[in-house]
Amino acid sequence: MKPLTIIPTYNEIDSLPTVVDRLRAAVPESDVLIVDDNSPDGTGELADQMSAQDAQIHVLHRTQKNGLGGAYLAGFSWGLAREYDVFVELDADGSHQPEQLPDLLGAVDEADLVIGSRWVSGGSVVNWPLHRELISRAGSTYSRVLLGLRVRDITAGFRVFRRSLLEEIDLGAIESVGYGFQVDMTFRTARLGKTIKEVPITFVERTLGESKMSGDIVAEAVLNVTKWGLSARAKALAARARAFSR
Repeated sequence: MKPLTIIPTYNEIDSLPTVVDRLRAAVPESDVLIVDDNSPDGTGELADQMSAQDAQIHVLHRTQKNGLGGAYLAGFSWGLAREYDVFVELDADGSHQPEQLPDLLGAVDEADLVIGSRWVSGGSVVNWPLHRELISRAGSTYSRVLLGLRVRDITAGFRVFRRSLLEEIDLGAIESVGYGFQVDMTFRTARLGKTIKEVPITFVERTLGESKMSGDIVAEAVLNVTKWGLSARAKALAARARAFSR
């Protein structure tokens, strides 16, 4: 198994070195791809310096800030053009603990998509205000019900994908650029009949830098989930009507 860990960055100059050091210690066999969106704080330049010192660290520069989903899609394309077997999504802010990645990688033998979950038994969050937890839980519940999924933490961003799954998903058709991207990928995986497994993790609120979450990102996710859910239900009703008329 040859893993590639993709780390999107935008103004993460303070946290990136520590996160990468922890990742390299926890899973030394994993290559690292830092996808930087032209960070004005110099994160991209720092990533280049790190790459020059470690052959397993690679950097992909994008010319503008174009969302979390866009960064991961660019990372997937880069990795699929090379011989990687599994693809890891990891935040640069330290909220995803690299020391827990071996647990997720250990589950990929029995799943196409492994999700590091806050909302299954054994999962937890640290230093989150109550309103953040309520928003996250409500978002997962809304998405799960509307899309007909059983995943408890559908918005989670700590994930491992099999190469074969990414090759089967039409990545070019994905519209979501914000955090709705995680819901989109989960929904597409489920519709392909693939296996999804949740592994409990401890999510730690960032201590450095600023969160990229905004009202626009939340609105995009809610709008897309509603659209996908209603479209899926309409197609199911149409199929039933055709079957009934025969």
